[in-house]
Amino acid sequence: MKITVCGSIAFYKEMEELKSALEAKGHEVRIPLLRNEIPEMGGDRKIYFAKYIEDKGGVDAFPVGHTLWDMKESAIRDHYEKIEWGDAIVVANHEKRGVAGYIGGNTLIEIGVAFFLKKPIYILNPVSSELSYKQEILGMKPIFLGGDLDLIT
Repeated sequence: MKITVCGSIAFYKEMEELKSALEAKGHEVRIPLLRNEIPEMGGDRKIYFAKYIEDKGGVDAFPVGHTLWDMKESAIRDHYEKIEWGDAIVVANHEKRGVAGYIGGNTLIEIGVAFFLKKPIYILNPVSSELSYKQEILGMKPIFLGGDLDLIT
């Protein structure tokens, strides 16, 4: 099966591990690319958008039309193409900022794209009830894996 992994870039290491585990089970897997993130000045290192924005004064420090939003648009479109390519998505949702089963805004819209495209939506861990949009996630009828990748069919 062709699988696209979705999740917060804060979980990048976990997504790489998930990709390897899924490939070991015979799946073809795509994950977000860090090349689509913000290049740090003076080096080849990448930093994810949310951290960069936070470190540089918050979202309002970047007005509409700022180059940052062009890069963000490109990263979003790139991942939507991966979702369209795949047969299903697997959402990596781990603990973030004290919220177990975290799913952020960008991952929520990726789930929505998969739902619209009628692709199976697998979610690795239970979704926190602290998320105000948990009802929207449940309404898209995901399959909860409880960490068990063998449930992907």
